[in-house]
Amino acid sequence: MNRRDFLLTASAAATLPNVSRAMGQFDLIAEAVEAQILPAGDYSATRSFGFNGGLPGPEVRAQQGQRLDVHLHNKLDEGTAVHWHGIRLQNAMDGVPILTQDIVNPGSTHAYQFTPPDAGTFWYHSHYLSHEQVARGLMGPLIVEETTPPDVDHDITAILADWRLDEAGQLTDDFATMHDVAHAGRMGNFARAFLPDLLLQEGARIRLRLINAATDRIFPLTLTGLKGKIVALDGMPLASPREFETIDLAPAQRADVIADVEDALEIAMATREGSYLLGQLAIDGEVEPRASAIPTLPSNDVPHPGNVAQDLVLTMQGGAMGGRHGGDNIWAFNNLSDLQPAPFASFQRGETARIRLVNDTSFPHGIHLHGHHFFEVRDDGSHGDLRDTTLVQAGETQDIVCVFDNPGKWMLHCHMLSHQAGGMKTWVEVL
Repeated sequence: MNRRDFLLTASAAATLPNVSRAMGQFDLIAEAVEAQILPAGDYSATRSFGFNGGLPGPEVRAQQGQRLDVHLHNKLDEGTAVHWHGIRLQNAMDGVPILTQDIVNPGSTHAYQFTPPDAGTFWYHSHYLSHEQVARGLMGPLIVEETTPPDVDHDITAILADWRLDEAGQLTDDFATMHDVAHAGRMGNFARAFLPDLLLQEGARIRLRLINAATDRIFPLTLTGLKGKIVALDGMPLASPREFETIDLAPAQRADVIADVEDALEIAMATREGSYLLGQLAIDGEVEPRASAIPTLPSNDVPHPGNVAQDLVLTMQGGAMGGRHGGDNIWAFNNLSDLQPAPFASFQRGETARIRLVNDTSFPHGIHLHGHHFFEVRDDGSHGDLRDTTLVQAGETQDIVCVFDNPGKWMLHCHMLSHQAGGMKTWVEVL
């Protein structure tokens, strides 16, 4: 990313597609699109994939406890499938070919029906050839609203992503190269935050939902123009709002911030060359600021861990500058690459397990568990944040504790999707 790219992001004008409230049946159409990722006037639209004619896909909003009935229509020339990331849904609706469903072939339709039990910020994306299809644009936000939402003037979703583009502004076709897979993944040379087209008022209170939809990039974010706190991570409310200076989001992670507007909002990430502007919202006018404190969101009904019935270790292996392992791909878990006939572990429904995630590689990994949330374990042994994706830095270890209460076969993988394509994936079974 060069200095010109820094300046281009300030003038890029792409916005999120319209919000779709999922009342009854909602149609989600996977198709080839032309999206204005780079600034209009300087560059032509980028040929890519998308849902319902746009990139990212439409923002689907539903009420907590409201049934969703989504029909996926595949108008691509290749198969696809949709995973509803972070939703604790029934296994058959999880959207993972091989484990939970067949591939949705070109010209076919597949029905997803589920009732989100949790309010929060979630998202949806392809889970077939996801290292390529997500990079091409098959992703979008899924927002589940609280029965009584917090008092804010604007509820804003920001989708973060990056793209590897050529000089004409078109996607390069070098997905899953040996070098990318073995290192940090496929990094784009242009990044942005998709934001709605609106003006803020000084003094207004906003809820900002940040979603990292990039295939491999970790975003170290700064927010300027706001004074507020983090209120939720990965869709799960914090016990109390948390102060922040920066927010690090691994691929698939989310953060909700409630804040009061003090100036134009700028979302930026830190790079070696300095601050890279991802997106901004200008201000126009002012309103009387609220005197009330930043609220705590109502908690979701997530089961609390009991006595630990299984202590397990999942070791990440491989990659460039990594040691040898017994798997037959670039990356491995416990000397095994890719999905095996037998699960990594089996659990009785309602069983509590502790899994030690050991990163024995030279690169960070964002480990995602389908169908559940888990507690990150603090250094003192206490339970920390509820997440569905945890970032484990190179050479470090992170313990997680999970109540496996959702029956079925659930994928457990690195959400650096190039690493997943290179073998870093397994599955668990809840009986």
